[in-house]
Amino acid sequence: MPHLLEKIESKIPTPENTFPATLDVVALVASGWRPSAFRQFILKIHSRCDLACRHCYVYEMADQSWKAQPRRMSEAIVDQTARRIAEHALTHELAEVEVILHGGEPLLAGPELISHAVRAIRSAAADVGTRVHVGVQTNGLRLDDVYLRLFDSLEVRVGVSLDGYEAAHDRHRLFANGKGSHARVAASLRRLTTGPFHHLFSGLLCTIDVRNDPLATYEALLEFDPPAVDFLLPHGNWLTPPPFRDPGSTATPYADWLLPIFDRWYGSAVEETEIRFFGEIVRLLTGRASRTEAVGLSPARMVVVETNGSIEQSDILKSSYHGASATWLHVLRDSFDTVLMHPSVAARQIGELALAPVCQSCDIRTVCGGGLYPHRYSVTEGFRGPSVYCPDLYRLITHIRRRLVRDVARLKGCG
Repeated sequence: MPHLLEKIESKIPTPENTFPATLDVVALVASGWRPSAFRQFILKIHSRCDLACRHCYVYEMADQSWKAQPRRMSEAIVDQTARRIAEHALTHELAEVEVILHGGEPLLAGPELISHAVRAIRSAAADVGTRVHVGVQTNGLRLDDVYLRLFDSLEVRVGVSLDGYEAAHDRHRLFANGKGSHARVAASLRRLTTGPFHHLFSGLLCTIDVRNDPLATYEALLEFDPPAVDFLLPHGNWLTPPPFRDPGSTATPYADWLLPIFDRWYGSAVEETEIRFFGEIVRLLTGRASRTEAVGLSPARMVVVETNGSIEQSDILKSSYHGASATWLHVLRDSFDTVLMHPSVAARQIGELALAPVCQSCDIRTVCGGGLYPHRYSVTEGFRGPSVYCPDLYRLITHIRRRLVRDVARLKGCG
């Protein structure tokens, strides 16, 4: 048996010698390709969380590097990150950039550090003529009047994670003692949305669980009058499939869950909210570029700074394997322009060239874009494969396309 295992393992490439590690960035540049500047900077200002969510890709999946991170970003790292952002903005003549305060749970960092970070980054960027839009993504537990007044004074937009009605939300978003967090989050959302701070509200983030009723979930989110909703597919890949997604099956449980919401949203007489996933698919089907990594072939233009100052790619890559998001670069030593030339970063900017052959021959490839990059991972192909959600994406996108084509034909008929 040991000799058989050795033969099998010898045929399985490690993450280090599969795509994108094999991407030749020098050859790309020689052929005329140039990277697109980063426009979104995600600062992990606190590496721990006050919830123990079962579906969390940071704490519950393959990469456990959070354990080695300092709990809180130091002011020295904040200040150097501010200088690096300004340097990048000046080099690429960026009129504006976006900074997202993230975690873990960012509010654990405390009002003082958050205030310092926002002021330092805006001050450094102002010196080079760049405007900084700042947002915070929080689980909502600590979103009290103190924080709301602070965010109001700093002009910081607030996004909150909510998975729908109480039973749906409390299926995963739990305290360490197993109790649900819905009541606390709902109370915080009422403070944000029903008083003088509604203008700070950027929207809700909802991770899909197909066991929850889709329309009841959507209606529970609408109760808080969100300007936007992000429905997120649970993170997984071919090695570690998402819940209820059999990689060998043509079944489409996630499209089945999303389609009733799309039909309700699309068919509504008034716009109930923006649903980013649907909106981006519609944009792509009508010939415009995507503004998100979830679909389309637009270059990824975001970068992450961890609490210790290390520079990483999208932290969603942590769902793939340990070290998948690492670049081994650091704000004290490296510029963001250096990060742009990293093979893994370049792979998320070269569009169709990074797609698997099966994706390149697909009729919806420019809309689907291969799906979210981390969802493509397998031990044999690295990230050069189709999304583990391929059947779901195909059904969802073709359904939306049919609705649009039918409506365009009806309008032409009326004309």
